[in-house]
Amino acid sequence: MPVLVITGTGTEVGKTVVTAAVAAAALAGGRSVAVLKAAQTGVGPDEAGDAREVARLAGDVTVAEVARFPEPLAPGTAARRAGLPPVHPPEVAEAAAKLATEHDLVLVEGAGGLLVRFDAAGGTLADVAGLLGAPVLLVTSAGLGTLNTTELTARELRSRGLELPGLVIGSWPGSPDLAARCNLADLPDVSGAPLLGAVPAGAGSLDPAGFRSAAPHWLAQPLHGTWDAEAFGTRHGA
Repeated sequence: MPVLVITGTGTEVGKTVVTAAVAAAALAGGRSVAVLKAAQTGVGPDEAGDAREVARLAGDVTVAEVARFPEPLAPGTAARRAGLPPVHPPEVAEAAAKLATEHDLVLVEGAGGLLVRFDAAGGTLADVAGLLGAPVLLVTSAGLGTLNTTELTARELRSRGLELPGLVIGSWPGSPDLAARCNLADLPDVSGAPLLGAVPAGAGSLDPAGFRSAAPHWLAQPLHGTWDAEAFGTRHGA
């Protein structure tokens, strides 16, 4: 099944921009792409959510949401406070599977980190990946503190028997400090997974044409790009 689940080590690590980059690179390779947001929080009924932002940046992708809630909280909490039905993992898996029958690639973007709860039963994005048998791409931050959260997430994925094909740094600084440069080598070591890309800080502010042109250069070949981890590390003194 052509489904890739995208999660992060936490909030504000660049999941949506990485999702857009993966979508843009796949589109450039001639693939049809759908983007499914499992649970959109923090936006009103008529506001553009993360899936729409992916479409704005990446281009001609099918977008869908399972549910949205107005407050910027964990989906389970946001649903409860809004008096709305929560999202359950089987609903997300069913929506992704349906999209997969009509597209070459379906990207399922989570909310927050891997174990953020969707419902009172404790359902999470990890459960969605398990139901789909889908690999989980992990978006990480570049700097100090990322090694711990990355390793914890990688361990949780493996404890569930889920595939971790690799990591992408969601916001690579223009002037990386010592911690960021060292993390280029340390992230694959602590996670047991290869680094498959680094999206430059501020990439989401590029005009769509510029974003689409650059995206394949930020991602490695397994994500339909041309990025070279070894060359990148050499340039940045890792």
